[in-house]
Amino acid sequence: MIPVYQPFLGGREKEYVNQCLDSTWISSRGEFISRFESEFAQYIGADHATTVSNGTVALHLAMAALGLGPGDEVIVPTLTYVASVNTIMQTGASVVYAESLADTWNVSVSDIRSRITPKTKAVMVVHLYGLSCDMDAVVALCKEHDLLLIEDCAEAFGSLYKNQHVGTFGDVATFSFFGNKTITTGEGGMVVCKNKDIHERACHLKSQGVSKTREYWHDELAYNYRMTNICAAIGLAQLERADEIIALKRQVADWYREALEGLPLQMHAEQPGTRHSYWMCSVLLDDAEQRQPLRDHLKSKGIETRPLFAPANTMPHCKTDQTFPVAQDLSSRGMNLPSYPTLTREQVQQVVEEIRAYFSA
Repeated sequence: MIPVYQPFLGGREKEYVNQCLDSTWISSRGEFISRFESEFAQYIGADHATTVSNGTVALHLAMAALGLGPGDEVIVPTLTYVASVNTIMQTGASVVYAESLADTWNVSVSDIRSRITPKTKAVMVVHLYGLSCDMDAVVALCKEHDLLLIEDCAEAFGSLYKNQHVGTFGDVATFSFFGNKTITTGEGGMVVCKNKDIHERACHLKSQGVSKTREYWHDELAYNYRMTNICAAIGLAQLERADEIIALKRQVADWYREALEGLPLQMHAEQPGTRHSYWMCSVLLDDAEQRQPLRDHLKSKGIETRPLFAPANTMPHCKTDQTFPVAQDLSSRGMNLPSYPTLTREQVQQVVEEIRAYFSA
């Protein structure tokens, strides 16, 4: 079996977790929390970072800290993982969907512009599958219209735009450390903020709104979104090898790009001025009708794949009657190939040979 993903746990994860166990600091306090937050912020060049229990609550907490709620509109690409949309809905704000670009698969800035109304409060961009959005255009648009900018970087740790880490452009940004992410804590996430007051607000809200001056006193409705010290210990060990992990993933992508040449598909491509972290090595088939039969063939050979996300506006709980032809087309033709950092060249070749065998049959 060649899975679509598996984590790379080859560093000091066991050592650090055992330190947590030996010290008995296994919950949401302990030295690894602050160390992971500090070193993560330093690694990406962020001003402030706070750990949370997963990438979905990171999005909700970030928007809660910004004060988004009923009466506000947040523009978000329809082609994204559903958590981007669910968390907007959870704040009480209204979701406004935007179209994608055929070449990058990321959100169309011109389409965002066309959807701005007097109620628009924020724009959420998603760096899909590890490729940065056009951040010059996004930042300029948000400044022009005085809009808050949220970066969903769940899939894009280590991705760069003009040598700057994604997550450092927006008012807030969020990361996921689920088991299939570039670096993992098992379950976990991070909220990054430019403004110290927003950061402190996020820290207050993630910990039950506990008073800083009065014991067991909670001054507002808040949440328990905290990360455990054990998860932070794993995250710190992962962060220590981040450059190595990203280099391995980019090598896997290079092998795929070379081996897939000449097949009726195209690989999700790195754009000028960016560094694609290749969270997933994703391809777009020329013919949507071939995707499921190809996936079935690969599955029969022990090779796991995944389809691209379905447009969020087609799902029952957040459905609209709008049409987004580019997003729908990408969704129908795209798939993710095995993409983990320890995938060997021989395994990549095995995957591609089975793809060639399918198209040759």
